Amino acid sequence: MTLAQELENLEQMRNRAALSEDEFAQAKARLLQQPPAPAMPRPNATVLNGLRRSRSDQWLGGVCGGLAQLTGMDSWLWRLLFALMLIFGGSGLVFYVLMWILVPLEPNTYRAALPNNF
Repeated sequence: MTLAQELENLEQMRNRAALSEDEFAQAKARLLQQPPAPAMPRPNATVLNGLRRSRSDQWLGGVCGGLAQLTGMDSWLWRLLFALMLIFGGSGLVFYVLMWILVPLEPNTYRAALPNNF
């Protein structure tokens, strides 16, 4: 409920004599001194933007290695999860291939460290 709606409700209660003048003044002062409610938190886009396929920890496409770097879980747990999803319904293969296609590969840090004349 917004502040304006709450003030309107207080006014209506005062007009119906449900609140005395003193009670109305105290309730209104309490509402006006109340700090505004915090805004809804926005989703953290940097977490999803940080997802990259791993170059160093990969068996096929580096998807599980990238998920391991992002979440802090071991990559073998992600591989096990994808294998179980493959066995129970086949969705593991679909998700893995989609992530292999859509998630970019992490930058090659070795190449970036070389001098420009190489």
